[in-house]
Amino acid sequence: MSQPVVTRFAPSPTGFLHIGGARTALFNWAYARKTGGKMLLRIEDTDRERSTQPAVAAILDGLSWLGLDWDGEPISQFSRADRHAEVARQLLDQGKAYNCYCSSEELTRMREEARAEGRPPRYDGRWRDRPASDAPAGVSPVVRIKAPREGDIVVHDHVQGEVVFKAENLDDFIILRSDGTPTYMHAVVVDDHDMGVTHIIRGDDHLTNAARQIVIYQAMGWTVPEMTHIPLIHGPDGAKLSKRHGAMGVESYRQMGYLPEALRNYLARLGWAHGDDEIFSTEQMVEWFSLEALNKGASRFDFVKLGNLNGNYIRAAEPARLYDVMVDTASEVGRNSDYLGLVNSRDTVLAALPDLQPRAKTVLELIDLAQFIYDQRPLAMDEKAAALLTPETREHLAALRTIFGAMEDWSVEALDGAARSYAAENDLKLGKIAQPLRAALTGRTVSPGVFEVMVLIGREEAMARLDDQVALARQ
Repeated sequence: MSQPVVTRFAPSPTGFLHIGGARTALFNWAYARKTGGKMLLRIEDTDRERSTQPAVAAILDGLSWLGLDWDGEPISQFSRADRHAEVARQLLDQGKAYNCYCSSEELTRMREEARAEGRPPRYDGRWRDRPASDAPAGVSPVVRIKAPREGDIVVHDHVQGEVVFKAENLDDFIILRSDGTPTYMHAVVVDDHDMGVTHIIRGDDHLTNAARQIVIYQAMGWTVPEMTHIPLIHGPDGAKLSKRHGAMGVESYRQMGYLPEALRNYLARLGWAHGDDEIFSTEQMVEWFSLEALNKGASRFDFVKLGNLNGNYIRAAEPARLYDVMVDTASEVGRNSDYLGLVNSRDTVLAALPDLQPRAKTVLELIDLAQFIYDQRPLAMDEKAAALLTPETREHLAALRTIFGAMEDWSVEALDGAARSYAAENDLKLGKIAQPLRAALTGRTVSPGVFEVMVLIGREEAMARLDDQVALARQ
């Protein structure tokens, strides 16, 4: 019986969960769920100066918002330092590692001489076979592993294929520092082994690390996990992803109004494909996912595509769920007047959402579109709306206000019929009065149907907003 799949996501808590890390987590999560395995979470917090608790919290929050749950409790790499040192001592005892007493000055000289002679600036192994009796007094050594000096180290990779590293190009790298703390290279191998990780899925910037990590696996006689190194995400211009391209924390995408299911769908398509399918549920992704379908070429982040995809998910979302997201988003980004307006106008906003959803690509756009419901009078006009409210159109609004004020039936059909009759009597196209009417009632030129707006905000508010514009016509 084959061993159950165990993947891991292992971020460093030195900042937010960036978009590349989120995609790595997604692929690890999808493969674990596809195979009925587990995805473990390891916080690689050995850099004590840069690792922070707020960053750990941001990572956990980002993963939770994306809907990427992990199995078991998150593991702190720092808390396992004693275990890392124990394995290093095992390698020392077995003669597969050794103490190195080189000073930093010696190492600098060594590199400079190598460069001058046209050789790679690597450690030359001078303490590899020296007896302990040569150790200088009072110097704390580092522990270096004995890397093979000939032959090949082969990384069998699901994306990159067979990647061959010449052993002669590797030096005896450090696994334990002079203060007894492990290096990243060593800690990762010990943790992955002890956690039972069977599949390592990570960015291809770790591909060269894989060769060194295999040296440690082989020295310990441990099974090397299956490896998958995925190309990094680039910006639309093909350059390495930077903040201007979208290399922000996952929480930034939430604050910009993207839905987690849209971001999951979009990230899945950055480096993985299932035929020509562009829009698919997370359940479908899990069902279809395979390591063999991962792309070898770098993918490009495109905000336009993400926006279009997000618009699809907004259109498909249940209004009640969207309303809750709008309230949470307004609160998180500090739009306090919108937050209060949404909370105080819940039923009206819910009623308006089916008309608003097709018009928005982000939750922030939805909030903007809903503002007409709870805006305070007199309404602030956007530039396009203000341009529609001329002395002539305000005269039409005054006449319509009189007609609407006498109506007993305040329904969409009745209001629409009254406006059409007025337009016909004055030889006007309906748009000539409907657009200024929308501007007067909402302060903008985009909204649900203008007569739907009148019903949504109610007779009293609609008449008051028209009165504001009629008063301006008579000044």
